[in-house]
This record gives sequence, structure tokens and C-alpha cells, in this order.
Amino acid sequence: MGGCRASFHGGFSDSFSAGPDTQRDVVSTSWSFLICGLFFVFLSWGFPPLGHAASESSPPIKHVRTVIPILGTTMNAQSEQVGIVAEIQLEFLQRRDHKGLDLQFLSRPGKFSPYAQQSVKDALGLVVEAAGLNPDSWTVKFILPYPGVTLYGESLSAMAALNVVALAKNEPVDEETVLTGTVTADGHVGTVGGVPLKILAAYEQRYRRVLIPEEPDVADDDWETPFLMEVTPVGSIKHAYLALTHRPLRSHLNDQSFAASLTH
Repeated sequence: MGGCRASFHGGFSDSFSAGPDTQRDVVSTSWSFLICGLFFVFLSWGFPPLGHAASESSPPIKHVRTVIPILGTTMNAQSEQVGIVAEIQLEFLQRRDHKGLDLQFLSRPGKFSPYAQQSVKDALGLVVEAAGLNPDSWTVKFILPYPGVTLYGESLSAMAALNVVALAKNEPVDEETVLTGTVTADGHVGTVGGVPLKILAAYEQRYRRVLIPEEPDVADDDWETPFLMEVTPVGSIKHAYLALTHRPLRSHLNDQSFAASLTH
């Protein structure tokens, strides 16, 4: 299975003339407009302007920005594969409309490969379904803050999707724990490569705990757990979410919220 790999590349006016009789009609009509105008001003004192009312309803319900760590591999100056801990900026916005999930991958400063984008999209759909949430009012933006870098692979997908759901549920993620893996169709954490290198990179960045797929990649060599670090194999996304947040992925409150959203 492919790992997560970072690649460095670098108004108008009218005029008319009128006779005496017509002029009286114009004067009379002008007084009518004046009275109506004063009446409108009088009424407006008692009600808020339409523009003001609209502006009050336009802000989103929730707007959160955060940074999430991801584990990947890259090539060093000696063309050797090494592990790396990178950061992805994540912006979550809950809109007031229900026009569907808006998932965006910004192409600057760095960019996500089409394969990486699709893997996150697929994973998010599966995690949202497992959590019993309705994402039709969400806008989610992913930003890679490294100019000239392209992120390939799929091993970021589980970590990215679970963090989006954590933001939606207002549940903080353990800052000392990082996950590598995909999300399979049956709700498991899928196998990725380069796990020993990723564990070492996380250790060097002082992460306390690394969550890895239960099923190892056959291409990976044996490895030992670094001193004072916890490496935890997780089988399902439910177990991974619990390890990341210390809370269940799905709760009775989620089911109530999802049912309420369907009735509006």
C-alpha cells in the first residue's frame, strides 16, 4: 500500500417639458411621493434595516482553524527514504445553509495530488457515516503550508478525516498522539507502508503515542518501539477516534442531531 510522500519541486436621469395643467399634476404627484417617503422613514424607525438583518444571518454557525500532524516518508539528500512529520492546516466552517459538503484542497502554498485528495474524500465520507453526522452544511479546507511541495499517497486520510469529525463534534484531539493509515470500506484502519520510518520520525518530534494499522505492510522491516513511546495498533476507525479523543465516534446525541437535520 502507498504511503504519504512529500515531493519538493519546486442611476439614470430623465428631462421633459410640460404645460400648466400637466405641471399641476406633477406637483400633486410630487407631494404624494413626499408623503409616502416620510411615512416610510417613520416606519423604518421601528424596524431594523433589511441589510442589517441579512448581515446578522450571514455569519457561519462555527468557524475553526487548526493544524494537524501527518506522518509520511520522503527522500533525503542521499536519496534514502526517511520518515517525516508534516503539518496540514485545516479550516472547518459550519454554514447556515444545507447545500451539501464543500470539500476544498488549496493548491498554494503546497498542493495535494489528485490521489491524496480522493483518499481524504473517501475516508471522510466513511468516517462521517460511522459517526452518524450530517455534513451538508460543512465547508472543509485543507492547506499544505510548504511552498513547492506536493503531497502524494493516502496515509494522511484517516488522520485528516477523524480530525474533521472531531472539529464538527467539538471534541479535542490529543496533541501528543498521531495516526497513520487509511480508511477501508468496512470501517477499518487500512494498511500503509513505511511505518518503522514514520514511528522514528514521530519519536524525534517528541510525540508520545503513534497509532498504526493492525495489519502491517509486508514490505516493512521489523522495528522496535522507541524508549518512552507508545505504539498502538488500531483495527477500526472507532478505536482510532477513541484513542485520539478519548470519546466515542458515535453517540446517541449524534443520532438525535442527524434525525433533526433530516426534518428541516
